[in-house]
Amino acid sequence: MERLVLVVSAAVFIDTMFYAVISPLLPDLSHQLGLSKLSAGVMTASYPAGMLIGSFPGGVLAVRRGPRFTVCVGLLMLVASTVAFGWLDSAPALDVARFAEGFGGACSWAGGIAWLVAATPLERRGAVIGKALAMAIGGSLFGPAIGAVASAIGRGPLFTVLAMSGLVLTTFVRSVPDQTESSQQSVTVVIKMMGRPAMMRGLWLMALPAVVSGTLNVLAPLQIHKFGGGAAVIGATFLVGAGLEAIVSPWVGHLSDRHGRLLPLRLGLVGTAITLGCFTLPTTTLELSMLVILVCIVLGGFWAPAMALLSDVSERYGIDQAHAAALMNLAWAAGQIVGAAGGGATAKAFGDSFPAVVTAGVCVLSIAATRRSTVPDRG
Repeated sequence: MERLVLVVSAAVFIDTMFYAVISPLLPDLSHQLGLSKLSAGVMTASYPAGMLIGSFPGGVLAVRRGPRFTVCVGLLMLVASTVAFGWLDSAPALDVARFAEGFGGACSWAGGIAWLVAATPLERRGAVIGKALAMAIGGSLFGPAIGAVASAIGRGPLFTVLAMSGLVLTTFVRSVPDQTESSQQSVTVVIKMMGRPAMMRGLWLMALPAVVSGTLNVLAPLQIHKFGGGAAVIGATFLVGAGLEAIVSPWVGHLSDRHGRLLPLRLGLVGTAITLGCFTLPTTTLELSMLVILVCIVLGGFWAPAMALLSDVSERYGIDQAHAAALMNLAWAAGQIVGAAGGGATAKAFGDSFPAVVTAGVCVLSIAATRRSTVPDRG
């Protein structure tokens, strides 16, 4: 079991590392390729778009060929697309490479989470998912640093060398026994179940923190820059926030195993509503950075219980865990796209504080959704 957790954690670490690598590269890419803000946004959104489109295919592949095979496919797609992103020199080609990375990430996550859940007792599910998520968050810490180095020495050689770690990891993944039984479940069964109230609530509680994250990724840098903070301040803020988020995630997952999934989710909704509602209050860079870090910590309390809850609900409805993992990918990617695009558009139209306040209000309204049972009956 420890070996399985290790290889799955390593897979999602590499995936999130290359997902987060884009931010420091955007200024140079915009200068070299003449990208507009819209074009830069498209390049940034290409990864979650790839994961969105790849959600169901990744789940189907895990159901038909098994989680181990699916993780290997995802890693190989990541290797190829990362090397391509390192050497290509046109905006459309780079967009396609990022899209392929996201599609491969959908396979890695669907196979990895399904593999972990199938091998983990229900009473330990939240804690194990939390461990894997901590490694994923760790990857997001290294990504910007890799991007900064690449901007200094060149994308091609560095990305090619780092992508080889995916090939090495594939060998280790193949050495781990996969005893997961394939259900050969049709994706149409999953689509029909998505309309059930408990499933819809589970998907929403998975998508909402992604909306918050996407919104924060747009608003916080703009506001910190407005207060006079440079790239170093922005990077340090998110670095500290992500580090604390990685520490919180396993602990909250364990809490959800002991006291139920809803307790940490309710606390997360309250904390997010309060912190986002205060987004307009800071008047200095330090105050705003501290607030952003608090939001990151609160988000760390969402992911493990939300994923475990969706897994629990799917199990009660008879949905294969590979399809459940695909639904997690779908909810995360949709939330990221809505948060980033919606946050940017509304901030441009109504000011930076508007999307933060609206998202805080949505969190308050969502607390009501957790008052009702999210666990379906067996009928």
